[in-house]
This record gives sequence, structure tokens and C-alpha cells, in this order.
Amino acid sequence: MAGTLPRFDQLVFSGGGLRCFWQGGFLDEVRDVIGLEPDRLAGVSGGAMTLVGFMSRRGPQVLDVMCDRFADRDTNIAWDSMGEDGLTPHQRMYREAMAQVIDDHVLRDVAEGRPAQILIGHPPVHKAPKWSGSAAAVAYEAELHSVGSPHFSWAEKFGVTTTFVNANQAARDGTLLDLVCAAATIPPVFEPPLWNGKPVIDGGMSDQAPMPDPHEGETLVMLTRVYDGLEPVEGRFYIQPGAETPADKIDFTDPQKLRDTWDAGVEDGRRFLKENGY
Repeated sequence: MAGTLPRFDQLVFSGGGLRCFWQGGFLDEVRDVIGLEPDRLAGVSGGAMTLVGFMSRRGPQVLDVMCDRFADRDTNIAWDSMGEDGLTPHQRMYREAMAQVIDDHVLRDVAEGRPAQILIGHPPVHKAPKWSGSAAAVAYEAELHSVGSPHFSWAEKFGVTTTFVNANQAARDGTLLDLVCAAATIPPVFEPPLWNGKPVIDGGMSDQAPMPDPHEGETLVMLTRVYDGLEPVEGRFYIQPGAETPADKIDFTDPQKLRDTWDAGVEDGRRFLKENGY
């Protein structure tokens, strides 16, 4: 059945940590029905994980791997591995999960796929990246809740800079795992890694929905939370959850919440298809 949607030239994945599994469920439900084959993709923060799952059609596998990793955890504090992990196990566990997902087949799919970019951020003070990144995170949270939009104005004033990294090239170079993990670096929970010699923080603190470069055509923007101040923009189709997702941003203790978040995306996807004549 022909629906009412345009052909989307671009697909953007917002950040949101584990809330990004809502994106996976939604797109798994709608992509083939609406013929979603964008010319360009962009992702930020946890949206980089969804981007990789979308390009490789491994979204359900990403979900299963993460749920398996969380199955035996009942706390977000690294009581059993404080010397290895610091305060929390999140950074190690996320990398281990992504390493399990990003195999040779995924690398090939991303390397040979449509042009894709992942946004990473850089803290304002490189000599103390963890603490200057933490200060940036405080400013980010303040603006997030005051403007009610995925797009921010504070980052440049605060000294946060960004780099749009070619994900296809990273896959060809064998550094896609490093890139996906770097994109989700949340200070002070995670230790800032280096990318091309510069410390990295979560690019979502600069923009939760970065447009691809070049930015041309109709754009489907996959958000992960409800934004009260979201304004319509010509050529952009913002999709946000129908309700708050069951999964918290960085709660690694409840795999069922991840599955419930995926299922919420599926249900919202079905509603979306019906509303648009499919």
C-alpha cells in the first residue's frame, strides 16, 4: 500500500544511551514497509550504536548481546571490579558488547554502505578532559531541560568542539569499534579516550540530532525522548517516542527494560505506519 511519506534522503540517529533501543524497534518495524534507504546517515552518542545496527541489519543482535551482558548485574556500581573499572563498569561493558557485535560482516556492511558519519565531541580543556567534560555535561543538562529541543546553542560558547567522523572509513580502517565507543563517552562516568590525539566526550552534548554533511533533502530524525520545545523544520520529519521509554539512559542492571524499550519502538512504528497510510 502506498503511503503518504516522502522518500527520506537522510536518516539521523539521536543519542540517548539505552533509550536508543527504541529507535531500533521502530526502524525494524517500518524500514522495509516505507522503503527506507537513505543516501546519508548520521549518528551521535548511543545513536552510533543504532546506526551500525541499521546499516548491518543487526539491530536485534545488538539488543540480544546487550541483554546478555546485563543479565547478571544488579548494581551500576563496580563493587566487584573497582580497581579495573573505577566507579562503574559501564565503559568496559559497553565496549565488550560492541566488540561482540562489530565483527567482520558488520565492518564490511558499514565500509561498503551508504555514506555515514558519527559526531564526537571534544572537551573545552584538553589537559583535564574528564573534569572539563563533566562541567560541560552539567551545562548540557541545564540547556536540555530549559530549551526542550535536541539542538543546543551553549556548546560553542562553553568551548566544546566537535568532529564529524566518516564511519565508512573507520570501518575500512578497523577503528569502527573505537569510534562507536568514543561517541558514547559520558563524563565523568567514562574516561575520555583519544581520537586523532584529541580527547573525546559525548557529541550529543553539542547536538542531539546532527544533520549530515552535506545536508540535502528530506531528513528522518530519530529521537529517543519527548522534547516539549521541538519546533517544526522544513524538510525534517522528527520522530519521538509516544511516551517515556522504559529503559534509563545508563542503567545496566535490567535487560527486560531494554526489551520493553525495543517493543515500545515496535508499537510506535506500527502506529506511525497506520497514521501515514501504510
